[in-house]
Amino acid sequence: MKKDIHPKNYRFVIFQDISNGAKFLIKSVVETIEKEKWSDGKEYPLYKVEVSSASHPFFTGSGKIMKAQGRVERFKKRTEAATTDKKK
Repeated sequence: MKKDIHPKNYRFVIFQDISNGAKFLIKSVVETIEKEKWSDGKEYPLYKVEVSSASHPFFTGSGKIMKAQGRVERFKKRTEAATTDKKK
C-alpha cells in the first residue's frame, strides 16, 4: 500500500440521528466538536445527522407505496378533461 495517503484522524465516532435519537458507533474521519460517552464507558466524538438508516423510510419500511393500478386511467381522464375544456 502507498504510504501517507490515508487520513490521520480515522477513529471511532458516535453518529446520532436527531430525528429519532438512534446512535451508531462507527469509524470515521468526520470533524466533530461535541463528545459523548458510549455504553462501554469511553468518550467518543459525537456527530449529529438528520437522517440515518434508523429513520429513513426506505430502510424502515414506512415509506408510501403508491398504487400502480389506476394511475394510467386517472392520467388519461385528466388529459381528456383538459383537452375537452380547451375545445370549448
